[in-house]
Amino acid sequence: MMVSTKGRYALRVMIDLAEHQAEGYIPLKAIARRQDISEKYLESILKSLVQSQFLTGVRGKGGGYRLTRSPEQYTVGSILRLTEGSLAPVACLEQEPVECPRRAECRTLPMWRKLNALVQDYLDGVTLADLTAEAQSADHYVI
Repeated sequence: MMVSTKGRYALRVMIDLAEHQAEGYIPLKAIARRQDISEKYLESILKSLVQSQFLTGVRGKGGGYRLTRSPEQYTVGSILRLTEGSLAPVACLEQEPVECPRRAECRTLPMWRKLNALVQDYLDGVTLADLTAEAQSADHYVI
């Protein structure tokens, strides 16, 4: 599994918004500056997060973005599945799997299933609150 730039940046944005949630709506420019992400690329990421109701956005003066729920209610798994589409290590374990003619006699399928379960369980067990708590104990974070 390789997490794309979009997935890593989405996590950075969500952590940033969780850390600054007391400030209300955060302007795109402020997020882009703090996270060193181009505003244009950040817009596309924010758009998908708003469409999926992970964030709410307000235009105009005093506008910006904020989380729709508390940081404890967002898992890394849910954010990455939104941006990556799938976290499955092989195509035959995706939500709409590619039908493999060797599935019945595949010696590696049990191993891939266990790996998939480990990855999913781990990422679904880490919340934005966990990541912001870890960041508070360090000077800065990098994903």
